[in-house]
Amino acid sequence: MSRIAAAFSKLKSEGRKALIPFVTAGDPYPDATVEIMHALAKGGADVIELGVPFSDPMADGPVIQKAAERALKHGIGLAKVLDFVRSFRTEDANTPVVLMGYANPIERYGVERFVADAKAAGVDGVLIVDYPPEEAESFAAALRTQQLDPIFLLAPTSTEERMARIGRIASGYVYYVSLKGVTGAGHLDTAAVAEVVPRIRQHVSVPVGVGFGIRDAATARAVGAVSDAVVIGSRLVQLLEVQPRDNVASTAAAFMAEIRAALDA
Repeated sequence: MSRIAAAFSKLKSEGRKALIPFVTAGDPYPDATVEIMHALAKGGADVIELGVPFSDPMADGPVIQKAAERALKHGIGLAKVLDFVRSFRTEDANTPVVLMGYANPIERYGVERFVADAKAAGVDGVLIVDYPPEEAESFAAALRTQQLDPIFLLAPTSTEERMARIGRIASGYVYYVSLKGVTGAGHLDTAAVAEVVPRIRQHVSVPVGVGFGIRDAATARAVGAVSDAVVIGSRLVQLLEVQPRDNVASTAAAFMAEIRAALDA
C-alpha cells in the first residue's frame, strides 16, 4: 500500500478528512522549504503538495504565479525540488509528498529519468496539470511501475466520460477543482461542490480532494463535510510570502493547526 493510500485509509478509520497543503518549492526562501514541509506535517497536514516552479503556470492565479517566479529567480528547478524531498525524507518517512506542476520541466528532464529519480527521492504521487488523461496513460503506467500515484484534476466542466476515464487510471486521490478559474479565486460555492462530489464518486474509486478557493477554516470545514480531503494553496503561500525567514515555519504550522482543528471539530 502506498503512503497516500495508507494515509487515507487511516483517516477513514478515524472518521477524519485529509488536509493537503500546497507550497511552491523554493519559496519564499530556498533554504526554508524542507523546514516548511516539516512544519506543515507537524501542524496536521496529511499529504503535502510541493509545487515545481514553472515560468508559465497557466492554472494558477497571481499568488502562486509570483511564488513560482521568486523560486525560479533563486534557481529552483526540478532537480532541486527532488533534493528537497530527499532531505525531507531523512526525518519524515511517513508523510506523503505529491509533486504538482506542469509538463515542460518533466519533458525537459526526461520522463523515464524523472520517474526513477522521483521514486528514489521519496515522492509518492505526481499531478501534472497539462497532462490530460487522454494523453497520459503511458505516463501513468510509468509512474505505477515505481509505485507512484498518478493524480488527476477534475473540474466543474468535466463530463461523465472524462470522470470515467480518470477513474480508470488515477490512484492516490483525484483533485476536484471547485470553480471555473485559477487558484486563489475567492468565490467558492460549497453547495455546488456538494452536488458534484457524489457524481465523481460514481466514477472513481479513490478519495476525492477539493481545492481552489479554500482560504479559511470555515470554508475548509464546509468542503470537508462533503469530500475526502481539503487542498489549500494560495492562502498558505500568501501568508508565507510576507514572513521574515525565521517566522515561516511557525506560521505554516499555526495555519495548519487552525485548519486541522476545523476539520476535526
